[in-house]
Amino acid sequence: MRKIGCNNIELASGTRSPSDIQGEKLFFVVHRIDITYSRPAHMDDLLTIKTRLERVQGARFLMNQQIMRDNTLLVEAKVTLAIMNQSGKPRRLPKDLFSSTLVSK
Repeated sequence: MRKIGCNNIELASGTRSPSDIQGEKLFFVVHRIDITYSRPAHMDDLLTIKTRLERVQGARFLMNQQIMRDNTLLVEAKVTLAIMNQSGKPRRLPKDLFSSTLVSK
């Protein structure tokens, strides 16, 4: 689960942080995680985390993540993230952040 959280932070970091957009401090928060553990990972395993954006809806976006060792699926997670301001109010994902950060090339 820690690896999934770190991957989400890296995904969101891009060239611009959500905290410096539109003069308002914005934060990614985990709204929900549904995890299926299929096989164990072991210390010193080289793991790959694959992230696919499934849907953007208002202040939330849903991602599917897979943790792999070689070509073996270890963990699959459906992660819903939300963007909130400092007051805890949801904010829509800014379009420029979406296009530069979340769309894979």
